[in-house]
Amino acid sequence: MGFGAGIRTLQVIIALLLMSAVPGMAGTQASGQAHPAPIQQGQRPEVVPADAALATPPAQTQSVAAPPAATPPTVKPPIATPAPKPRKKGPVDALKPGQFIWVKQDVYEGPMKIVIVLDTQRIYVFQNELLIGFSTISSGKKGRETPTGIFNILQKNVDHKSNLYSNAPMPFMQRLTWDGIAVHGGDLPGYPASHGCIRLPMVFAKALFGVTKMGQEVVVLQDTSTPVKRPEPPPATDTEVGPADAVADPALPPPVVAPKPADVFPPEPSV
Repeated sequence: MGFGAGIRTLQVIIALLLMSAVPGMAGTQASGQAHPAPIQQGQRPEVVPADAALATPPAQTQSVAAPPAATPPTVKPPIATPAPKPRKKGPVDALKPGQFIWVKQDVYEGPMKIVIVLDTQRIYVFQNELLIGFSTISSGKKGRETPTGIFNILQKNVDHKSNLYSNAPMPFMQRLTWDGIAVHGGDLPGYPASHGCIRLPMVFAKALFGVTKMGQEVVVLQDTSTPVKRPEPPPATDTEVGPADAVADPALPPPVVAPKPADVFPPEPSV
């Protein structure tokens, strides 16, 4: 064997030894993987570290999707509580302007009370503590408000004409004051519209006119929570000294007593 052939044989042996010493190099052809390129003369085979097969491959970074943002709970707006309806002052009824109720009686006897309430624009008539009639009214407008208080019927006239307001008709008039306040039939627009009088529906005014008497008490209230006070009676006056009270003196002539003047009523002013 020549020197060159011996060198080649030695190289083959070294290559085989190296291939058997490197893990993973043997059997690669049987597993179907590509065979490494043949070692050329004078080329050192690449040495793979022994722990290369045990090296842990780099961990693959998995893209973890961020959890969906939590949807805030739907907050329902608070349910608005409707404002309470204003309560109607005084007794409640369903009468419209110009309407009334009158319960006809076989006999109108016993004490009668007449109450007028301005804020509700109503009149109430009681006989023997029983309500026999109530009605809508129209009282004095702003600047000419109907006065409140306790009054008495001073005059009654079926077909009265006003001298203050161009002979305006005031049918079934019942006077409460001598300065122009009265109860009578008239127009009812649904709000205070008179010059101070209390207007009633015509049929109601006629029915009321037929059952009242002179001196009948009429109470006018601003509202049911503010009652009016009854006026105080006038103070008593000193009793006049008459002939029977004088000391008799036979030496003196009997005293001359002037006759009392007849009762004088004030002239009736025009309404």
